[in-house]
Amino acid sequence: MKWSIQQLQSLKDEGLHLNESVDVQDLKATDREIREISDVRIQGTGSISRELASFTLTISGTMTLPCARTLNDVEYPFSIDAVESFQLSEWATFDKDDDVHELTNNTVDLMPCVRERILLEKPLRVFSDKPEGPAPKKGDGWELRAEEEKQQKVDPRLAKLEKYFKNNDE
Repeated sequence: MKWSIQQLQSLKDEGLHLNESVDVQDLKATDREIREISDVRIQGTGSISRELASFTLTISGTMTLPCARTLNDVEYPFSIDAVESFQLSEWATFDKDDDVHELTNNTVDLMPCVRERILLEKPLRVFSDKPEGPAPKKGDGWELRAEEEKQQKVDPRLAKLEKYFKNNDE
């Protein structure tokens, strides 16, 4: 997923078609919440002009993340639509709002952009369907309870007050 400017210029007339599977296991070292990640499928097209190489991509795969409640493994499938543009000519000018990457060593490398997009797509938290897991349900001074349990439970200090109002209503 790396091309020189000369390679891209030779593909200017017919364009570039991508359909590759790449290994991005190094993302596990970058983000410790990613426990596992499958090979990522990259599909798309590239259009090349004299000043700009623009790629329209669909990045898809599956990553395994920890459940926010139980710490169980949760498989999270993702599909990302992205447009990445690279400046091929040093004399080309673009607006500050345009997201155009500058070249390093006169090569276009899509892999850093793909890794960045995957990390940006990772959700802040995911939840498992399993109610049990390695995470504790209670600790010193706290306990995990469902919302319904909180509403039905009456504070023992107010139990006598509740009885008083029930007697007055009758």
